[in-house]
Amino acid sequence: MGLVPCPLPCHSYSTESESNTNHHLHSESSTSSSLFSQPSLPSVPSLSQHVLQAAPTTHLSCIATIKSDSSYICSLVLSGTFLYGGSSDGDIRSWSYRDISSNTWRTIATTTSTVKSLVIVGDKLFSAHQDHKTRAWKIETTNPNDKKLKCTATLPILKDRFSGIFFPNSYVQIRRHKKSTWVHHVDAISAVAVSRDESLLYSASWDRTFKIWRTSDYKCLESVTNAHDDAINAIVVSNDGFVYTGSADKKIKVWNKFTGEKHHTLVGSLEKHKSAVNALAFSADGSVLYSGACDRSILVWERENGDGGMVVVGALRGHTKAILCLAVVGDLVCSGSADSSVRIWRRGVDDRKSYSCLGVLEGHRRPVKCLTAAVDNNSDDPSDCADSFIVYSSSLDGDTKVWQIQVPFVNSI
Repeated sequence: MGLVPCPLPCHSYSTESESNTNHHLHSESSTSSSLFSQPSLPSVPSLSQHVLQAAPTTHLSCIATIKSDSSYICSLVLSGTFLYGGSSDGDIRSWSYRDISSNTWRTIATTTSTVKSLVIVGDKLFSAHQDHKTRAWKIETTNPNDKKLKCTATLPILKDRFSGIFFPNSYVQIRRHKKSTWVHHVDAISAVAVSRDESLLYSASWDRTFKIWRTSDYKCLESVTNAHDDAINAIVVSNDGFVYTGSADKKIKVWNKFTGEKHHTLVGSLEKHKSAVNALAFSADGSVLYSGACDRSILVWERENGDGGMVVVGALRGHTKAILCLAVVGDLVCSGSADSSVRIWRRGVDDRKSYSCLGVLEGHRRPVKCLTAAVDNNSDDPSDCADSFIVYSSSLDGDTKVWQIQVPFVNSI
């Protein structure tokens, strides 16, 4: 594993360039050209057609590539200047942005099962795995990149596993002739999320359930069984406590535990996608939900009322294959796709329902599996007329790329 310079092409877009790109896709002569010529969701309008007025060029550059020799990174999470990656071979790795010119991935924990998702709560790192388990790790606050992580718990913890083992009502049907205690996931855990106050951890699984855990003592508080008709691929939690789950059954479901109730109940179902939902992300202010699916579209949902309900207002289009991951930072929405590219979208400042595609980040050779992004607090741009962001993308090609995105202020036009 090593760090290499990355002088890769990035395409910036204005109104004209986005139109020209769409025209190129439509006129492309190949066996799949008819697929490109059809909108992925014809009933949903394209928000990216209503772009901002011509603005100074956005600068996009790949500033580093972190190489992996024999595996790829399945999940990414940031904590300060440290980037943590969960790999397909079960390792958890770290890398420091401060040492961008010299550092490589450092393996700080080793397991035997693919790491599907990562989330950080204070000084704890939670990792969700293919082996149906979630593990909790203690992060050292001093020089975390130099020390191995200590596993403090494997969920479900021993107390949860044995507390109901002798009680018939602790078991749930998982297959035709098989039962398991309700605290266990029985298939890969695909995603984890935390509540706003970080007191609760939510885990979603291909077993069609999601579970709620207390982060302080790792106790399993609740399991929502048969939440979907197929595998759950994504889970996010709104600022006011509504839980959104995206599934291979094409649906996004909305859940909430109301005051005085003991369990989460279904309060809504968002059904606009025509294929498996792979990714969910909230806008920075929590008012907009973005969903990515195999239908090549990113749908934009806005709150309809105070009960967690959402209405679709449009779609962001441009990817030619499935959307696999999403990340939001500031007014930017980043999307990674099976077409091996990352697109950067900007939400309008004056018209919050408008979006422009600022650019396409190219250089990965295989599908982009995961993304994360942050404000670039180390930008050395002396002009002070642009917002700077860092986007991290990991692909099935084994590379994790570090991109710098500099977006001119709207008022600097």
